[in-house]
Amino acid sequence: MTTTISNGNVSAAINHHGAELISLTYQGREYLWDGNPEFWGKHSPVLFPIVGTLKNDKYLFNDRQYHLNRHGFARDMVFSLESKTDESATFLLKSDSETLKVYPFDFELRIVYSVSAEAVTIAYRVSNLGDGQQYFSLGAHPAFALPEPFANYALEMVSAKTLVSSLLDNGLLSGRTMTLPLIEGRLPLDYALFDTDALIFRNAGFHSLTLLENQKPILKVDFEDFPDLGLWTKTGAAFLCIEPWLGYADALDANHQLKEKPGIIALEPAQDFNAQFKITLL
Repeated sequence: MTTTISNGNVSAAINHHGAELISLTYQGREYLWDGNPEFWGKHSPVLFPIVGTLKNDKYLFNDRQYHLNRHGFARDMVFSLESKTDESATFLLKSDSETLKVYPFDFELRIVYSVSAEAVTIAYRVSNLGDGQQYFSLGAHPAFALPEPFANYALEMVSAKTLVSSLLDNGLLSGRTMTLPLIEGRLPLDYALFDTDALIFRNAGFHSLTLLENQKPILKVDFEDFPDLGLWTKTGAAFLCIEPWLGYADALDANHQLKEKPGIIALEPAQDFNAQFKITLL
């Protein structure tokens, strides 16, 4: 089932399965990847309650072992539509007997999509319904369509001079890094950048970037509430994922303890955690 919101200028379609944004149009242009399964069959999955890969796909909490697949389970579950207007929609996922088998926390996850002027804002609220602290990570994974040749695109981060990416080894942080020099604040795109998987910027130091097509801005992503960022594509694919994150994959030497996982968020009982980011279409 799909819900569509629009202000007559910007339109967004959200699949109830995973509360996943599957279309984003502005002035007749589709900005989101079409989900061609030959390369990657998703559009913009929600990453919760982990981001990235756990070492051996497992973690320990209160002396018990649990298993979670890469990026967690939210992207594979059906959300309910809690409320809707012409220009906004709120989706809700609640813990249940199945989630408790792999993630022992009572929670609610709300995702609010709203369109305004030339932008869509995606807001998240995690509510801890349990008696103890809840531990989680949270991330977005939107894939933006690149109809031109990949080399015609660049990313602009005006507040940064260089980027330092943490390199992955079979989905885990290897401890090695790669420094990417920027040319006048811009990173030209090249598939070779992604030879070892995603680029991961922990505590990135910038909270906004602009995607350029033939040197002209086509969209801007603002993610003030997210300290970490992932960039990803596959060789030959006509998309780039720009991924605001709160958290990231385990390291090769991770000890599996959820409470000690770098980047993890601890939420007190009866408290809410809120974060949002905005995509402006140019």
